[in-house]
Amino acid sequence: GNQKATHSENSQGKKSQHAEEAIFYMNCRAAYLTVFKSSLENIKSKEQLSLALQQAGRNPSQKTINKYWTSQTTSLNFDDFCAILKKEKPATKNELLEAFGKIDTDKSGYILHDELFKILTTRGDKMTWEEVTSITKQADFNCSGKLDYSKFCELYLTTSEQCCKAARDRLETDPRLRQQHFGNQTEHFSHGITLPVSKASPRVSRKTDHKLAKSDSRAPSRPSSAQSSKASTSTTVTVSASSSRNTKLIIEPDTMKEWQCAQSKGCFYLEEDGEIISHKYRLHLPQRSAVCVTIKPFTVPQAEGKSCHWLSVDTALFILKENETQENLQLVSFTELQNKEVFGWRGELGAGVYWLLPFTTGCRLRKVKTQITGEAELVWRDEDGELALTRAFRATLLDIFETIDLDGNGLLSLEEYNFFELRTSGEKCDQEAWAVCKENFEMKKNELTRQGFLDLNLMEANDRDGDPWDLWVTLLSLGYNKALEMTEACPFVIDISAERCKPRIKAISLEAGGSQLSRAVCRSVVNEGEAKVLDGSENIFIYTYRSGSRITSVIENKSENKVIIHVNNEQSKNCLNNRGLTVFAVEVAPKSMMVSQHVMALNEQEEWIYSCVHSLV
Repeated sequence: GNQKATHSENSQGKKSQHAEEAIFYMNCRAAYLTVFKSSLENIKSKEQLSLALQQAGRNPSQKTINKYWTSQTTSLNFDDFCAILKKEKPATKNELLEAFGKIDTDKSGYILHDELFKILTTRGDKMTWEEVTSITKQADFNCSGKLDYSKFCELYLTTSEQCCKAARDRLETDPRLRQQHFGNQTEHFSHGITLPVSKASPRVSRKTDHKLAKSDSRAPSRPSSAQSSKASTSTTVTVSASSSRNTKLIIEPDTMKEWQCAQSKGCFYLEEDGEIISHKYRLHLPQRSAVCVTIKPFTVPQAEGKSCHWLSVDTALFILKENETQENLQLVSFTELQNKEVFGWRGELGAGVYWLLPFTTGCRLRKVKTQITGEAELVWRDEDGELALTRAFRATLLDIFETIDLDGNGLLSLEEYNFFELRTSGEKCDQEAWAVCKENFEMKKNELTRQGFLDLNLMEANDRDGDPWDLWVTLLSLGYNKALEMTEACPFVIDISAERCKPRIKAISLEAGGSQLSRAVCRSVVNEGEAKVLDGSENIFIYTYRSGSRITSVIENKSENKVIIHVNNEQSKNCLNNRGLTVFAVEVAPKSMMVSQHVMALNEQEEWIYSCVHSLV
């Protein structure tokens, strides 16, 4: 009886879940077809993406749009759009009220129009004077020069729902739209890397259930044990404790002492949804030369002697050759040699421009819940009542300075400072604003000094009369927790040495790896790894490659149909993977390849065994 009741509850739960999925996809289709004639038509611009998201009841900021439309994006399809909507939930009334409450410091329920103008025209996605005026003129929430923000939130949510309803009504009344094919409507989307023979349109590969990230189409649910496996293959790799970090790479042999060098710092940042973004670089070589490229996490000066979580994060660098079109970058090589925490590559490169794409598996740089006893103090008032930065916050700001000073010259150029601004506020500082900084803060050679950077943050605290809220927004976006520990970021340093010429390296963007990095990771494993055919299925291949302290597996689907692959790591020992799941399933599109998982040792001081079974469901 109990079993029947449980079975009935499970059935009801599944029906409810399927019903929710159906409603979700109906809303996705309705919004998409308000902007496009067909769901087979791709999103071709940021403006189209923003419009489609608005039709789905979202109100995306420019920072949100830039998150999904990077410098390498050429188009997004309907599946990508659905995945974005799964990640970008509509704002709730409580969230809106909480945001307004941070401005309404006396908790009166109202905000002065003058204060609203100041905030909306100077922060975030800046609005024009006319746009703000159109809000304050609305009689429904205009109360004699003050904004009743509770009423405003109600109107905002009502308007958003009306927008969604209008899109659904249009879909229901137009039989032509209802009969269209609307792309993948299964629970898990496949964002694998399409093989050259496929005619599929280019897209950005992102996380799937979270949903759009590297090519690792993450599936959140454990597959039912009742599912039958038609074909499978198993792989076992045993790694001894001493060989986890080999010493094949000699960083600076005697022959390299006279080589010319270039260096740049950078950082991996962990997003709220678990996605990892980092700086990307262009390398210019004036002539053909023997080259050595290395990447490693680096210790910021103030952190020396402390426990630095990020020093155990794995790093890698993929070298791609730039052709006539940026979409067609070709993998040249990657840093497969390892000496302790340093990964490197040595070889010969021809003259030209190369892209350097940093990579980390996400095995060690991931969301972790930690108990923090108390929030660190950022500012204090001296005996004269003047605000000052606490010693701990000053030290943290100096660490941040070292991280964002990409060329390591002890000064911040406008370009370096703008990477910091893009990360913390989503906007850039223009030449005019930089000139104002020059008038108010210490600079040398038109670059901001350490003291100038400290003073700038102190000014921000003074602007809010000691309220540290804006300062915490900055710190959290840079990977710090409330105890001023860097737990969700990993600073790194790249060194380039060339025998015959002076190499030049330049950071060009700060964004997710995108399809180019996904393709490079897959191609490196296919080129270097061990290939196994899935027993009983001649068109499904599993590639496994060990590079130093990590193992990566890639699934290639050469068939004309999508496949679902069940992945089981239950026999592995002392391992952790980037998915955080022992058993999971992934969907692989026809004629494509994708990363199944990245695996590392949980404890590098002990032997670890990677034992994985891939099965066709």
